Amino acid sequence: MDEGGVWKLLTQTDLLSIVAGEAPNLDVTAEPLHMPQLLAPYPGGTIFGIGLNYRDTITDMGFPVPETPYLFPKLSSSIIGPNAPIVLDEEITQEADWEGELAVIIGSRARNVHAERALDYVFGYTAANDISARDVQRSDPQWVRGKGLDTFCPLGPIIITSDEMPDPQQVRIRTWVNGDLVQDGNTADMLFGVKELIAYLSRQFTLRPGDIILSGTPSGCGGFMKPPKFLHPGDRTTVEVQGIGSLINPVAAAVPVM
Repeated sequence: MDEGGVWKLLTQTDLLSIVAGEAPNLDVTAEPLHMPQLLAPYPGGTIFGIGLNYRDTITDMGFPVPETPYLFPKLSSSIIGPNAPIVLDEEITQEADWEGELAVIIGSRARNVHAERALDYVFGYTAANDISARDVQRSDPQWVRGKGLDTFCPLGPIIITSDEMPDPQQVRIRTWVNGDLVQDGNTADMLFGVKELIAYLSRQFTLRPGDIILSGTPSGCGGFMKPPKFLHPGDRTTVEVQGIGSLINPVAAAVPVM
């Protein structure tokens, strides 16, 4: 994308190949698209969620401060793009919550990376909404269902490359629900910064091009308000990450099982 609009990729090039280092194959003979329909940036690789990573969030939730990053997975089937609906099955959860976040896209294979070099392995960044089913989280001994339900990982509206965000620790993140501002934080409040997260994860696992790190959410989640507030069909969420743009998603009811 440039100031003239959005260029088409030729069919033999996909975004994941570009993330892995292949030069983009653009259709420069075509007119740029000025009003494109934006989809999820790509299907995603492994999605690493980070919990309890903002100091004010830890205070909100009343949990002890973790000594190491608190990890959980999200499933690739949870990924949707901008304007796609977050689908709530109220037979599964009645406590769906929002979590606006900065998402980190890994650009090259990383294993045992030192923190001072960690940003060299980043392809870029996008906005994320780590939708969380709080009642399911409480009922299960692990968070796979509570975090990984279908449509529970909106991403977008675009990916910016790492050079466009040289310091990921000075980024404002805001979330609105139905036009009401519910989160207003900054990545400077992270307990573990992006460099430290990449170093820690790469010590445990091999990170590969296309893997996604959801770096945590600032305070303001509905489940920890007094009284709690949750998402319902008909709502609309907006996550704005400084330098990336606004990720907007409506909330819809699931089709009943017949």
